[in-house]
Amino acid sequence: MKSESAKDVHKLIAWAKLWQAGFIILGVLSLLVGIVTLVALLADMFIKGGPLISWRFFTSFPSRNAEEAGILSAWVGSLLVMFVTALAAIPLGIASGIYLEEYARKNWIADLIEINVANLAGVPSIIYGLLALGLFVYAFHLGDTVLTAGLTLAILVLPVVIVTTREAIRAVPSSIREASYALGSSKWQTIRSHVLPYGMGGILTGVIVALSRAIGETAPLITIGALTFIAFLPDSPVQSQFPYISFAWLMSPFTVLPIQMFNWVSRPQPEFQLNAAAAGVVLVGMTLLVNGLAIYLRYQFRKGIKW
Repeated sequence: MKSESAKDVHKLIAWAKLWQAGFIILGVLSLLVGIVTLVALLADMFIKGGPLISWRFFTSFPSRNAEEAGILSAWVGSLLVMFVTALAAIPLGIASGIYLEEYARKNWIADLIEINVANLAGVPSIIYGLLALGLFVYAFHLGDTVLTAGLTLAILVLPVVIVTTREAIRAVPSSIREASYALGSSKWQTIRSHVLPYGMGGILTGVIVALSRAIGETAPLITIGALTFIAFLPDSPVQSQFPYISFAWLMSPFTVLPIQMFNWVSRPQPEFQLNAAAAGVVLVGMTLLVNGLAIYLRYQFRKGIKW
C-alpha cells in the first residue's frame, strides 16, 4: 500500500511539473508573439519614416504639400501639453496617494475611494475627453487651449499616479517609520524624510507609466477641439520685457503629434503616410526621452538611499 501511494504521489508531482513546464512554454511563446509584433511594427515605421527626419522636418509647419510639411507646431504643442499635464498630475497624484495611505481613516469611505480610484484607471480615454469638454470647455470657458488639454490628460493619468504612489509608500518597511517616531519625528517629518525618499523609486515608475500614456493620447484631445492643422506657435513663455514670463501660451490653440499623425494617415497620398511614419519615430523618441529622464531620476534617488 505504501509503495502504491508513493507511486501516486510521484505521478502527481510529475503531472504538476509537466503542467508547469507547459504553462512556462505558453507564457514565453505569448511574450515572444507580442515582442516580435512590436519590433516588426517599429522596424517598419523606422524604415519608412527614418529617412524623412531632418532639421527641416522639425522646423517646418504642416503643409498641403507632403514634401514641405513638418511637425514644428505638433512637437512644440506636445511638449507644452505634457508640461501642463506633469505640473497638474504629479503633485496632486502624489499628495492624494500620501493622504489616502498615511492619513485617511481606514473605513468604508476610504475603501469606496480606493475602489473608485482603481476603477478610474481603466476608464476609456474618450470618457475623460467628454468630461473635459463639459467641465473645462463649457463650464469654465477655457476653450480648446493648451491649458484645457493639459488638465484633461492630467485627469486621465491621475488615477495611475495615485495607485502607484500608494503601492510605493505601502512597500516601505514599517520599521523605518517606527525608528523615525522613536527619535521624536512627527508624522509629516517621517513621511517627508524617510517614507518618500525610500518610496520615490516606485512613485517615479508610476509617473513614467502615466506620462507615457498621456503623450500618445488622441481621443480626449480631439473631443475637446484640438486642431488638426495649425501653422503658428503659441506665445513664448519667456519675454524680453518685465515680468519676463508670460502665461499667454496656456490659452493658445494647439495640436500634438498623435493628432498630426492622424491627420496625415487619413489622407490618401502615400507621401503623407511616410510623413506620419516619421512623426511616429519622433513620438517614440520623445516618449523614450521622457522615460529616460524619469528612470535617471529614479536611479539617482535609489543611489542616494542606503539601506
